[in-house]
Amino acid sequence: MSKRDYYEVLGVERNANKSDLKQAFRKLAQKYHPDVNKSEEAEGRFKEINEAYQVLNDDQRRSAYDRFGHDGLQGAAGFNGDFGAGFGDLGSIFEEFFSGFGGTTSSSRRRNAPRRGADLRADISLTFEEAVFGTDYNLEVPRMEDCDTCGGSGAQPGSSPTQCSGCNGSGEVQRRQQSPLFGTVITSATCPTCNGSGELIPTPCKQCRGQKKIRKVRKLDVKIPSGVDDGTRIKLTGEGEPGFLGGPAGNLFVVIGVEPHPVFVRSDVDLLLELPLSITQAALGTKVRIPTIDGEAESLDIPPGTQTGKQFRLRNLGVPRLQRSGRGDMIVTTQVVVPTKLSNEQKELLRELAKTFDEANYEPQKGLFDRIFGG
Repeated sequence: MSKRDYYEVLGVERNANKSDLKQAFRKLAQKYHPDVNKSEEAEGRFKEINEAYQVLNDDQRRSAYDRFGHDGLQGAAGFNGDFGAGFGDLGSIFEEFFSGFGGTTSSSRRRNAPRRGADLRADISLTFEEAVFGTDYNLEVPRMEDCDTCGGSGAQPGSSPTQCSGCNGSGEVQRRQQSPLFGTVITSATCPTCNGSGELIPTPCKQCRGQKKIRKVRKLDVKIPSGVDDGTRIKLTGEGEPGFLGGPAGNLFVVIGVEPHPVFVRSDVDLLLELPLSITQAALGTKVRIPTIDGEAESLDIPPGTQTGKQFRLRNLGVPRLQRSGRGDMIVTTQVVVPTKLSNEQKELLRELAKTFDEANYEPQKGLFDRIFGG
């Protein structure tokens, strides 16, 4: 089913500023939020309103939408299409409206809920050969972990945290105010006494100073598979920052950089090699030994009359396919090298040789001139 125009969803003009968008969103949110509107259509309408607001309130997404419509959002930075998840997780814009319904706020529940740890990124550099054939990489990753001394409590051994009396352990303080639209509205704010933790630490741990976590360097042995390329990302699940209140740890993303090779150039799973030939080798033909990424030389027959740009494909001498069987090829491209310094004797020999040539020796070139000039 096709989506409606976002400007139409919010009921605003296309030149609406952020203040106009916020005002329109507030008005529609009051009407269709599922905590207020129990009709069957409310949930779907609210998702649509939420999606439209998140796109148009973000400059980058709005620009992509204005230029290309809904299709333009598929590649927009930060877009994942999951606009409808978590009705209560829209921050202060909903606290003003809905914190009075039911007597408690969703933010306090979120504050004390398990939270996933942050993801980490590590950049490593590999040689060309390591990227082609894979390697074992010893990686050191600094990250925050539970303090060894206090076990993550933040309190000096022999003592323990106490419940904050300012918020009774909730991490929030509430205030009531009268609203002409909603009547009594309860809004919440982070408790200034405990900074939202819900507890106080009378005797902080000397090692972590009450912060519960300390920075450590974690050593990891990372298996780099064969066939990785510059920019490849390897995800190590659970090796990011530890979670909070029992939540899962984040992930570690290893981003690979590959050093250039002095001879080979990579093109996907193929390896490109430029082979220089002398004019006599190209004209008379020859047999040459060429290097391979495996370290062993291969024999290659060069036929007489080989021109610059002639390509030879050597099967299965390229890069192993990442997480698949088989390898790419090695593609050898000839480059006929004309000497730049000749002795007088060599010049004379070439002049004598040139006298023996006729147009038959240059059929490819003659045919090219005929096609260009219509001869």
